[in-house]
Amino acid sequence: MKRTAVVDIRLCVSCGACAKVCPRSAIAVYKGMYAKVTRERCVGCGLCAKTCPASVITVVTADE
Repeated sequence: MKRTAVVDIRLCVSCGACAKVCPRSAIAVYKGMYAKVTRERCVGCGLCAKTCPASVITVVTADE
């Protein structure tokens, strides 16, 4: 089972802090509106969730 980050886009403030700390460049701010995770790149390390000032990122186990 693969772990991956999930962003609550309704509450994301699109600050970009998560994108800056991601070691795999798996997160980008989509059109200045919210952070978007590229699931194929994400390894579920949790750095983005720890860094998020709005606490809207969680790391979940995804069935593949």
